[in-house]
Amino acid sequence: MSRRCAITGKAVLTGNNVSHANNKTRRRFLPNLQQASFFSDVLGTPVQMRLSTRGIRTVEHNGGLDAFLLGTPDRSLPDEAKVLKRRILRAQAKKTASAAA
Repeated sequence: MSRRCAITGKAVLTGNNVSHANNKTRRRFLPNLQQASFFSDVLGTPVQMRLSTRGIRTVEHNGGLDAFLLGTPDRSLPDEAKVLKRRILRAQAKKTASAAA
C-alpha cells in the first residue's frame, strides 16, 4: 500500500536533515494518512479510504463523499477516487432507471 492520499494525491516528500554543523543527511516527510470510513448515500454502504487529514477535511467541507466526488472533475482525482466515482455514477443511474420504470 502506497503512502498516498486517495483524494488529494499527497505523497512522500524528501529533503535534508541539517545539523548545527551544517551536515546534511537525507530524510523523508511522510503525509499524515488516516484510515477513514465515509458513508456513501448512493451506494448505501460505508467506504473505507486511506486519506490525509487535509483530504478528510476537504470531503467533509464539500458535503460528504458522494457530493465531493460527483462535484470534482476527473482530471483532478487520483485513480482510486476515479474508480469510486464510476461506482457511484453507475449506482445512481441504476437507481434513477428503476425509479422511472
